[in-house]
Amino acid sequence: MKEKEIDALKEEARQYIRYDKDKSTKIATLTFARPDKQNSTTIGMRQLYADLVHQANIDDDVKVLVLRGEGKHFGAGGDLPEQDNMLSASEEDVSLLHEFGISNKEDVRYPPKGSYRFLHGLTDHYAKARAGNRPLQEFKKISIIEAKGYCYGWHFYQAGDADLVVSSEEALFGHPAFRYVGWGPRLWTWIEMMGVRKFSEMWFTGRPFTAQEMKECDFINSVVPLEKLEAETAKYAEACARTRPTDTIQVQKTFLEMYKQYRGEYMGSLMTGFVEGMLPMMTNDRQDDVQLGDDVFGKGLNNIVKDNDLNYPPEWRLSYGGRAKKD
Repeated sequence: MKEKEIDALKEEARQYIRYDKDKSTKIATLTFARPDKQNSTTIGMRQLYADLVHQANIDDDVKVLVLRGEGKHFGAGGDLPEQDNMLSASEEDVSLLHEFGISNKEDVRYPPKGSYRFLHGLTDHYAKARAGNRPLQEFKKISIIEAKGYCYGWHFYQAGDADLVVSSEEALFGHPAFRYVGWGPRLWTWIEMMGVRKFSEMWFTGRPFTAQEMKECDFINSVVPLEKLEAETAKYAEACARTRPTDTIQVQKTFLEMYKQYRGEYMGSLMTGFVEGMLPMMTNDRQDDVQLGDDVFGKGLNNIVKDNDLNYPPEWRLSYGGRAKKD
């Protein structure tokens, strides 16, 4: 990635994230607006998202933050192809400074590719709010996610961290990386929110769960038809904005944060960062096993995931197109 691209990451991302607030209700809305890419998030989008959540946390005009996606989906996760050089088998050194918001213009040398720190430095960074993976954990206002279509990967992180989740009936939840990596940064939170037994099923099979299944394991607050989703989300947001003063919300959220840390939320983030950093040591059992690397990015990650998806029963497939196909 060139210097000018690094410096422009967040600026370029502004076209893909809309942030609005209504001072009269103290409800802010953050919309992921990249529908042609299923609202997948770039590095710059995740960094900008972290900045906006931090801003809303301080802003006295904001009491409730609603997160939504433009188009058919809340979001299909991170835009991984832009990270292909990070997982390439090439021994040529690659700088990941842009992932940390550090410009190549600074006198900073990134650890060499063969070192443990090359990957773990980044996966450990993903345990921090500023990386854009877990800023809702530090948010002392009320966060509500409006889920529809795909709620996968990075967007599934946010759903696990949010205070409330309102979903349309056709929404699907999960992480494609369970089938080509084996984990994701919010493992601890998902286990806490879904329960060990149900999350183990999602994790080990890699199958997505429907909105109704997520409702049954108490991950979702409300499931409604798609045409009623916006109204249902507004109902929750308006009730939360009216109920108690923002100072009271701050106390309530601090209590919840203390409870989450008692349960080990941040320790879980650090542990997952350690686990993710072990990826280069993983070896495949079979020739057709999928694992991130040159072959996957060379053929196209989306193509690989879709082809692999067809090896599973229709009702366990990740894509709507794959689920519609009959064996």
